[in-house]
Amino acid sequence: MCNDHAFDLTRRGLFGLGAAVASTAFAGGFALPGQALADEAPAAPNDIDPDKALARLKDGNGRYMANQPANADFSVGRMARAGVQFPVAGLLSCADSRVSPELVFDQGPGELFVLRVAGNFVDGNGLASIEYGVAVLGIPLLVVLGHSNCGAVKATIDVIENGTELPGHLPDLVNALKPGVERALAKKPADPVDAATRENVLYNVETLTAATPIVADAVAAGRVKVVGAVYDIGTGKVEFL
Repeated sequence: MCNDHAFDLTRRGLFGLGAAVASTAFAGGFALPGQALADEAPAAPNDIDPDKALARLKDGNGRYMANQPANADFSVGRMARAGVQFPVAGLLSCADSRVSPELVFDQGPGELFVLRVAGNFVDGNGLASIEYGVAVLGIPLLVVLGHSNCGAVKATIDVIENGTELPGHLPDLVNALKPGVERALAKKPADPVDAATRENVLYNVETLTAATPIVADAVAAGRVKVVGAVYDIGTGKVEFL
């Protein structure tokens, strides 16, 4: 979002916004081509079916687990990426230092649009970034990525079950995770952390899927798919829920 981004006003990226609205909203930060030129522009590299994007991530995770990455030379395409980006998926991931989506899915620079926050939850700022990814960058797939042994989930369980008081702004984070975690704990699971991690992912998938107007409209039109996944730090495997 920090550099000018030329994009095709007729492609999936600006459905529902309208060219006039887009011109007003993005004129200050993005270079927009003329409509006549946009109508003749070829499809963007990420203008693909959401299921194809999902298959690409699954294949990449397989390479990561096998320690056979396809991405090794990150200088390739550097100049081409300087003025434009076409990410194939948007990732809402935990901030945990052991989780690196580009590595986990074996994707190179410019291929993933990643937001990271402890507990991988949707808030207003995160949603705005995701909406930008969908409306402007044309992202066809959104993934909420949780992970094993999540400290944010553990802290939320501790607060709920033991009434632990956390310092600073940590209570705000816990409050954001409570809906999914409480839903898991109500089922009395054998493994509360694992169950809460999954339910937190699913809760945020539901939140994103219903986020109007941009994401919800894209999902309803079949242009975007929202899925949840959990990354096992020990094995490297991503399980899609």
